[in-house]
Amino acid sequence: MNHLIVVAHPVERSFTMGLADAFADELEKLGHVRQTRDLYRMGFDPVLGGQELVSGASGDAAQAQDDIRAADVLTVIYPLWWLSMPAMMKGYVDRVLARGFAYGSKKGVVHGLLSGKKAVLITLSGAPLPLLVASGNWNAVQVLQDTHVFRSSGFDLLEHLHFDEVEPDLPGATAERNMARVRS
Repeated sequence: MNHLIVVAHPVERSFTMGLADAFADELEKLGHVRQTRDLYRMGFDPVLGGQELVSGASGDAAQAQDDIRAADVLTVIYPLWWLSMPAMMKGYVDRVLARGFAYGSKKGVVHGLLSGKKAVLITLSGAPLPLLVASGNWNAVQVLQDTHVFRSSGFDLLEHLHFDEVEPDLPGATAERNMARVRS
């Protein structure tokens, strides 16, 4: 299978980037073809301009759409900041998963155009998942990101893998358990 991994974290040696690397390495070991797009290191422009909104994707967004067309599976990896994706990833979603490419709508009813494609979400947060669930915040994440963005675009969401209690001083044993989890 052809996999496209899109990751967003401004710190190159972050735990988020480590998870992305471990996931990509495991895909290769399993014989899959994969491409990784590190939005920060490639200088992806997250700003949706008026011309692009009217005329369609151009430049790096058009290339990203071609990458998705060539992939069987899209995996997005990012930390949750304020229970949402970083601005860089949100800009990617705005520019790349655009009307006419990822979805169409008529009279307010959205239909996905990427049917037959699969998606995996890998997110991280400092907050414990049980706390997010108990507060209702995890449901909000799932509705907005899993359902509204990815399923509405037509993706078959295979999994939303979440790593909680990720802090800058993450103990080595916990980090290794999480790395093993992303590999599995």
